[in-house]
Parts: sequence; structure tokens; C-alpha cells
Amino acid sequence: MKKIVLLAALAIFGVTASNAQAKKTAAKAATKAATAKVETPKVEGAGMLFESETIDYGTLPHNADGKREFVFVNNGTKPLIITNATGSCGCTVPSFPKEPIAPGAKAIIGVKYATDRVGAFTKTVTVTSNAEGQASKVLTIKGTILPDETPKDTAPKG
Repeated sequence: MKKIVLLAALAIFGVTASNAQAKKTAAKAATKAATAKVETPKVEGAGMLFESETIDYGTLPHNADGKREFVFVNNGTKPLIITNATGSCGCTVPSFPKEPIAPGAKAIIGVKYATDRVGAFTKTVTVTSNAEGQASKVLTIKGTILPDETPKDTAPKG
């Protein structure tokens, strides 16, 4: 009888241990898949692939820091040359790298919005380059600038 109980206990323990091991293996595979580097699609010639083509400033106070950055990679096989970046109005001032961006290299298009203008805004930055199939790329910034708070009357009432 003792042998049967011992054998049953060993069988249950063995099944439990193998299930735990299978769960650990599945969890490792899921983690590995989630952290695997996403392959950047390659293009023949120069390429320009942005992490995001829209920057949402959210809601900012009047005269807040209006500088933001569009990050991109040259996903092509040849150097990327940006020839111009233009804001849709004078309140949006872009900056861009003047030197060629090597294949696989990351770079930044900077943009500064004039946050002295109160209210909602949506503006664009047009980037001109030698990227294959997209000689110009339109990027968007948006957000809302709050007005200054009106000073509260601090004089004593009397």
C-alpha cells in the first residue's frame, strides 16, 4: 500500500513539475518575442522612416517650452540628404541635419512652436529630401496653449 501511495505522489509531482517547466518556457518565449527588435523595412536608395509623424504637445501653459523632435532613421541603402524643412507658418520653425544621414543612422528634425499664441493649434512641417518615393514628407504638430491665469483680487474687502 505504501508503494502505491509513494508511486502516486511521485506521478503527481512529476506532472506538476513538467507543467511548471512548460509554463516557464512559454513565458520566456513570449518575453523574447515581445522584446525582439522590430526589423525596419529597407528601401533601395535613400529612405526616411519616422518613429512618429505627429507630435501632440497636449495642453501647455502660455509661453511654455515649444521645442520638440521628430526622430527618424534612414532605412535605405544610400545616404539621405535633407534639402529643406519648412513650417506651415512663422510660428513653427523647424531645424534639420545639413549633412547626409548614412544608411541605418538615426537623425532628428527639430521643431519649435511659438507658445506665446493662445488656443488650439495644428501646424505642419514639410521635409524635402532625396528619399525614394517621397521627395517631400509632411509632419504634424498639434496642441493647445492655455491663456495666463487672471490674477485674483487680493485686496481686502471692507
